[in-house]
Amino acid sequence: MSQDVDQNPQEDNGGPDWIAIGVTVVSLILLVVFSPWVLNLQLGFLIVQVVLISIVIWQACDPFADAAQWVGETLRLPGSVRGATLDAVASSMPELFSGIFFVVVAVMSVQGDSVTEMAQTGAEGYGSTLATCAGSAVYNMILIPAFCGIVISLYRKSKPTVDVEPEVISRDGMWFIACELVLILFLFNDRMYWWMGLVFIGMYIAYIVHLFVDAKRYQRAMDAIHAHLGEVGHDTPTEQIVETLQAENIKATHMLVEKIKSSHDEEEEEDEADSAGAFYGMFDIPLSGLTATLVLLVCTGIAAISCYWLVEVTNETAHVLNVPVFFVAVILAAAASSVPDTFLSIGAAMRGDDSGAVSNVFGSNIFDICICLSIPLLVNSYLIGWEPVLLIQDGKPIEGLVDLRLLLVTLSAITLLVLWHRRQLTRAKSYFLCCLYALFIGYAIAGSFGFSIVGLLGIVD
Repeated sequence: MSQDVDQNPQEDNGGPDWIAIGVTVVSLILLVVFSPWVLNLQLGFLIVQVVLISIVIWQACDPFADAAQWVGETLRLPGSVRGATLDAVASSMPELFSGIFFVVVAVMSVQGDSVTEMAQTGAEGYGSTLATCAGSAVYNMILIPAFCGIVISLYRKSKPTVDVEPEVISRDGMWFIACELVLILFLFNDRMYWWMGLVFIGMYIAYIVHLFVDAKRYQRAMDAIHAHLGEVGHDTPTEQIVETLQAENIKATHMLVEKIKSSHDEEEEEDEADSAGAFYGMFDIPLSGLTATLVLLVCTGIAAISCYWLVEVTNETAHVLNVPVFFVAVILAAAASSVPDTFLSIGAAMRGDDSGAVSNVFGSNIFDICICLSIPLLVNSYLIGWEPVLLIQDGKPIEGLVDLRLLLVTLSAITLLVLWHRRQLTRAKSYFLCCLYALFIGYAIAGSFGFSIVGLLGIVD
C-alpha cells in the first residue's frame, strides 16, 4: 500500500456512494425542471447534455483512477509523483480526446479538398482546443484546490487545512510555469508549427524523468527508514532517525518517517483485495495486472466517446447563442472535462494525501499543455498537409486568445502565491480562489459579447 495516507482516515465501508448518487439525481432533476424555462427549450436541453456528459466522464474516470492508483502503489510511487503522473493522466483524458475531436470534426466538416479552407476551419477547431485546455488549466489551478480546502475544512476537524510539501510547489509548480511560459511564447506568433508539438512532448519527457529520479530517491529513503526502524524500533524519536539517515546521505523527512511509523500498525488491517469501484461504487472490480489493463482500456474508450459528444454539444451551444466557440469551450468544455480532476483531488485530500491532491492539479495542467495541446496540433498539421495552424481569423488573432495569454500568467501566479504562503490552504484562501474563478467566468461571458481586457488597458498586441 502507498505510504501517503492519512493517519486517521475515515473508514470506507465500501458499497454505493450514496452522496454522489444523491448529488447527481438532484442536479439532473433541477436541470430538467428549471433550465428549459429559465433559458429556453433548446439551450436548456444542451445544458442538460453537458451535465450528463460530465457524469459519464466522471464515472468513466473513477475506475480508471482506481486502476492507475493500484499501478502506482504496485510500483511504490510517492503520492506526489503518482498524483502528478498516473492520476493526472487519468483525469486529463477528457481534455486530450476533446482536443483531438475539435480539430478532426472541424477539418472533416469542410466540403471538398481545399487546403486553404481546411486550414482556416482547422484553426477554429484548434482555437477551441486551446480554449478547452486553457480553461481547464484555470479551473484545475484555482477551483480544485479551493474545493479541496473547503471540503477538508469541514471533513477533517483534527487538521482542517490542506498542507502541501514544499517540493510539490517548487517542482511541479515551477514545471507548470515553465510549460505555460513556453505556450505563451508560441501563442505570440500568428501560427503554430508541428515542431512546437514536439517541443511540448520533449518537455513532458523531461518532467517525467525528473519525477522518476524523485521516485527512486523516495523509494531509497522509504527502504532505509523501514530497515532502520527494524533495527532501533518504532519508538525511536523521529528527529533521531532523520539525523542518522541524513548522516548517511539519505533524504528522509520528518513527514515520511511519521507516515511509515503510523502505517506500521495499520498494515495488518488492510489485507482487503484492491479493487476499482465502478458506477458510483456499486460494482467492485478486483485488480490484477490483467484486470487493471482492461479497466484502463475500457474507461479510455468510454471517455473518448463522451468527449466526441461534448465537442458536438459545445459547437451546437455556440451556434444557438451566436457566440464564438472559443468562449463556450473555455467554460462548458473545460468544466465538463475537469470533473474527474475535481473528485480525484478531493478524494486524495480526504485520504490525507494533501500533496498528492495538489500535485495532481499541477500534473494535469502540465499534461494538458504538453500532451493535450501537442497531439491535436500534430493531428491538425497532418490533416492539412503539415501546414502551420493559423491563430488568426480575418487578419486578427482568434477572438479571446490575446486576453487568455494575460489571464493564464496572472491567475497562475496569484494561485501559486496563495499556495506558497505557509504551504497551506485554509478555508479563507479557498473562498478567495472561488472568487478568483468567478472573475474568470465573468471575463469569459463578457468576452463572448466583445469585451477585451487588452483593449480596455490599451495594450497593443
